[in-house]
Amino acid sequence: MGRNPRRDLLAGLTVAIVALPLALGFGVSSGLGAEAGLATAVVAGALAALFGGSNLQVSGPTGAMTVVLVPIVAQYGPGGVLTVGLIAGLMLIALAVARAGRYMQYVPAPVVEGFTLGIACVIGLQQIPNALGVPKPEGDKVLVVTWRAVEEFVRHPNWTAVGLALAVAAIMLIGARWRPAIPFSIVAVIAATLVAQLFHLDAAQPIGNLPAGLPAPSLSFLDPAALGSLLAPAVAVAALAALESLLSASVADGMTVGQKHNPDKELLGQGLANLAAPLFGGVPATGAIARTAVNVRTGGASRLAALTHAGILAVIIFAAAPLVSKIPLAALAGVLLATAIRMVEVGSLKAMAKATRSDAAILVLTAVATLALDLVYAVIIGLVVAGALALRAVAKQARLDQVPLDQGDHGAEEHALLAEHIIAYRIDGPLFFAAAHRFLLELTEVTDVRVVILRMSRVSTMDASGALVLKDAVDKLRRRGILVLASGIRPGQRQVLDSVGALELLRHEGRDYATTPEAIAGARVHLQRAGVLPIPAPRPGPASVITEESPR
Repeated sequence: MGRNPRRDLLAGLTVAIVALPLALGFGVSSGLGAEAGLATAVVAGALAALFGGSNLQVSGPTGAMTVVLVPIVAQYGPGGVLTVGLIAGLMLIALAVARAGRYMQYVPAPVVEGFTLGIACVIGLQQIPNALGVPKPEGDKVLVVTWRAVEEFVRHPNWTAVGLALAVAAIMLIGARWRPAIPFSIVAVIAATLVAQLFHLDAAQPIGNLPAGLPAPSLSFLDPAALGSLLAPAVAVAALAALESLLSASVADGMTVGQKHNPDKELLGQGLANLAAPLFGGVPATGAIARTAVNVRTGGASRLAALTHAGILAVIIFAAAPLVSKIPLAALAGVLLATAIRMVEVGSLKAMAKATRSDAAILVLTAVATLALDLVYAVIIGLVVAGALALRAVAKQARLDQVPLDQGDHGAEEHALLAEHIIAYRIDGPLFFAAAHRFLLELTEVTDVRVVILRMSRVSTMDASGALVLKDAVDKLRRRGILVLASGIRPGQRQVLDSVGALELLRHEGRDYATTPEAIAGARVHLQRAGVLPIPAPRPGPASVITEESPR
């Protein structure tokens, strides 16, 4: 923190300017009020910066978390949200202790992109009531609330609110393309507030009174009787906090050189932040991708920047609460509308859509589920579908190919007998539950042979299902009088095969074969003993009768 404090302080100031309208807006959107958003940005922002696993992460209230909190507020009230945040903090600490942070890398990119697109749509729709200047209708389904707000606006239009919201959003979007380094969000909010005050625009409803300072820590919101029913929402909040925070930290790493976050420590920092924020009336927090990106782009290189951001917001709470309380709600709605639009990376969406049909389907499904259900269900659905499609793709890589036999210097007649009675197959790729049954059908269709040799050195992985299917296939072939030999079984495969009783079936007279030539020699000996192949006459010199003990 002491390497380049000037740059970090300047970056922290810039992030605080960007974060102020966002914190206010997300607090209002959550249903707990603007003061809850500010308290979260200060308390959670400072603690996550101190104890988190990233030097660049900026934490606070986010749009994704607001999406989850709205139905909780509707069902349980403000006390329920604060209790959920406290429980979620404990869960995040438990995840950190269990070292679960590493599993973030297994979330597929189409799921993340679909999740982000769905969140952007929900955030935008949540701002419609304030942007239209109508009271927020009852309900926790964003599409229903939006429709009711539009109906109310048609009955009682408020063009002042619409004009302020659109003007703020336009200034932010156009300004970001013209001068990306300038925080146009605060410029637009200040301008909208001045216009509303100078022209006495009564239709531009302000935020309302904000308390000067943070409330004293309190546990009065806890309701022990409701803890059981709040566990499921707390799991959703903890899962979202972990996912969004680790994703944000990964984005920050990708924007810099030499920075790498510690995922488990980041979960610990977010857990402590979410334990503390509810005590001061704050909502659950996560790492904020937009604010973290601003921090990196403006030169932030240590935790001092995020701490400065939290400190400046604290000063604003204590010193400028009366001024902040005059900001029109429509202006904050415009800020969040512009934020939602900027969340959508059109280039990334096009790349995912063009990559494969599976990627496009996962992206659309996750986005629709986010909009229609909730974020956690959306991520679960996306992961399940992505996993199923990945298994399908991997299963298709498993092949059973007939291969030529290396028969050595045998006569033409013996070549014909070998070709007629011995067949070798090479198993390529994984032999597991998703590919095993197709393998069984292919193998048991073998006809007009006496010996099947399975070359298993190229089997990349095998599970119990694959081993059981192999056992069944060998069993069926043996009942038809066909001997099955195996070559190149790896030690890991040997353990799986032995556990289900398949290894014994692949052995001939108590042994299996390390190489395919050994297996061919063993097959020839078996056919000679069965009278299918003639026993070769001894040649002059050392005995040349091939036995199982001398296959080489």
